[in-house]
Amino acid sequence: MTEQPGLRERKKLRTHAAISEAAIALFLEHGFDQISVAQVAEAAEVSKRTLFAYFPAKEDLVVHRFADHETESARVVRARPAGVTPLTALREHFLEGLRVRDPITGINDRPDIRALFRMVLDTPSLAARLQRFRSTGERTLAEALRETADTPDLTARLAAAQIVAVQWTLTLDNAARLASGETADARYAGAVGDAEHAFALLENGLRELPRRAG
Repeated sequence: MTEQPGLRERKKLRTHAAISEAAIALFLEHGFDQISVAQVAEAAEVSKRTLFAYFPAKEDLVVHRFADHETESARVVRARPAGVTPLTALREHFLEGLRVRDPITGINDRPDIRALFRMVLDTPSLAARLQRFRSTGERTLAEALRETADTPDLTARLAAAQIVAVQWTLTLDNAARLASGETADARYAGAVGDAEHAFALLENGLRELPRRAG
């Protein structure tokens, strides 16, 4: 039986959610750079000190929405069935994400999700903050590759860097298309094709890259 969180933990979760929801609502209505941390704290009915206890930086009020996916690739690699390569597991996981319109693939056109991605794409400080999630994703994926596939350290780090870069490129391409007005259904076939192409390049060690023109 799963242990239920205690009263103190539930209160912390409610406060975290209240601050997050207040922040996202204000940012989407007025713009990220136009709203101060003090205004978010006031809307959430907490002090600035309390807000910073939950979200150390203003950017965290937005990008924490991606936090659950920070170590997702590592989890997929660790959970893959026997006989399945890490890259195959990650490819199938990404394609399934596209099929179910998982927001982390960038192909969910719910108005709030599309608006959130548009704000991240249009705000340099938010886009830069996402790089910390990318770094964590690379590190944890490299660890999973070393531990489950007996991959040498350098090879694991190089592979993780390429895989995570591909995943983020695909996601941000999809998000940009939807932010400009394309629907998820209209984008789906192209998103699948791009993902298949991207993972084929990884599978082939980037041998499909053209030679430099003379």
